[in-house]
Amino acid sequence: MSKNGLILGAGGARGFAHLGFLQALAEEEITIDLVVGCSIGAIFGALYAAGIDLYRLERLLSHPGFSRQLFDISVSRGGFIKGDKVLEAMRLLTKNLSFEELKIPLAIVATDIETGELVVFKEGSVAQAVRASISIPGVFQPFRYQGHLLVDGAVKNRLPIHVGREMGADKILAVDVKKGLSTKINNAMDVLLQSVEILEEEVFRLGSSGADLLIQPEVGHIGSLQFEIANEAIDLGYQAAAAKSSEIRRIFL
Repeated sequence: MSKNGLILGAGGARGFAHLGFLQALAEEEITIDLVVGCSIGAIFGALYAAGIDLYRLERLLSHPGFSRQLFDISVSRGGFIKGDKVLEAMRLLTKNLSFEELKIPLAIVATDIETGELVVFKEGSVAQAVRASISIPGVFQPFRYQGHLLVDGAVKNRLPIHVGREMGADKILAVDVKKGLSTKINNAMDVLLQSVEILEEEVFRLGSSGADLLIQPEVGHIGSLQFEIANEAIDLGYQAAAAKSSEIRRIFL
């Protein structure tokens, strides 16, 4: 029997579209046999693999100010968000599961900032692997884990389709939430984030052809740190899945 792999890519606040997309998949009763997540995709991939109720999660994330409460600001040369609160939230939401205890096999990618290598986590603490994968350079402080100093997996590959193939997926459904560059450049942080995205684009173009179906929700107008409009991103992710529902069913059922 063929295996369906789901790849959830990086994108900051745009990645809330992954939640809407996952809700649509559940409604279509599409079976996913393995998941690969990068950055914000690692968050939703981990929660999906842990079996969390997707609609309860939406209510939690849509609560006014919830996402901002997870930003523990700190004066540091490595990044202005410590990331401890995100780590604790992921421990709670995943019930502190290890990869081996998840309902669906999961891989999470991060980048070793000292060696430049892509690091793929498939064992150990899910929450700590997620914390490593979300470490946007200059925003989150790098995370030391399993002998690596780690930053955002998107630095190396924002949509790691090849990891899904290596895990045995015969068919790959990939969701990219970084279609289009933001036109809102208002401060130094916007400049930094946009620069990283431009650098990521070439790697994405080279690797995205490996998916059996690539879906890109129309979330390019949402800034990477605009977590206050989570509902809009969630809705756009759902709409993207609904628009391709017949194709998804044809390929993955």
